[in-house]
Amino acid sequence: MQSLLNAPVPESVLVVAAHPDDIEFMAGGTLACWGMQGARIHYLLVTDGAGGSRDPEQSPEALAALRRLEQREAARRLGVASVTFLGYADAHVDATYELRVAIARVIRQVRPEAVLTFDPHLRYRANLLNHPDHIAVGASTLGAVMPLANTHLAAPELAAEGLEPHDVERIYLFETASPTAYMPLEQHHLERKLYAFQAHASQLENWDGEFAIAERAMDTADAARAQGLDCIYAEDFTCVQLAAPRRTSPRAVVLEQVLRRQPALAELR
Repeated sequence: MQSLLNAPVPESVLVVAAHPDDIEFMAGGTLACWGMQGARIHYLLVTDGAGGSRDPEQSPEALAALRRLEQREAARRLGVASVTFLGYADAHVDATYELRVAIARVIRQVRPEAVLTFDPHLRYRANLLNHPDHIAVGASTLGAVMPLANTHLAAPELAAEGLEPHDVERIYLFETASPTAYMPLEQHHLERKLYAFQAHASQLENWDGEFAIAERAMDTADAARAQGLDCIYAEDFTCVQLAAPRRTSPRAVVLEQVLRRQPALAELR
């Protein structure tokens, strides 16, 4: 099991989420940790968050405007470099080509080393039904990373805009049922995460989100300790390494020697 404390801190990060408050809840501690070490972090929010209220008197337009302000403030508290809103209707997101292109556009603009998003495979747990927007955004982000963001001919409309292809090196999937890595968090990371999450005041009126975050961080740390990692709080991810392996490992050295010994094509004819 990998500890992200032992992994390289990405120079640039793009986090793709469905709703305002998703990012801070799922990965705010990790982003706080990376931001303190110099990572440049960008947010991409797919929906307007207008469905985030059970109050029948609440205006969707007013709530969407409020949640946009809350998200910008939460991002400011984590030192985020940019926040982009796509403005899709809350609870109406499908994994379409249009959405994949919209995400790929931002990937080509921001050119992140790492991308964070939802694990699209998680539909439910024993006490959880995953939001369909989360599933659609996770699937669309993966489909944007490859091939639309990194292949010239896959998205000619992006090439026409002058956006060059970009290869993302690593993907970190949060809200995952099968984590492969944990980010151990110190107390100050958790405090920074909570401080950022508190900006989403409209979502805290009928829900103790701060307690949920702290409990989740402790439960995740329990799972991390069971895997031999020492921590009090943690966040978990499924990691996908996309960059070509560097030719520095013992196996890579042997393979390099084998390739050098291959006869030229002319010698095989």
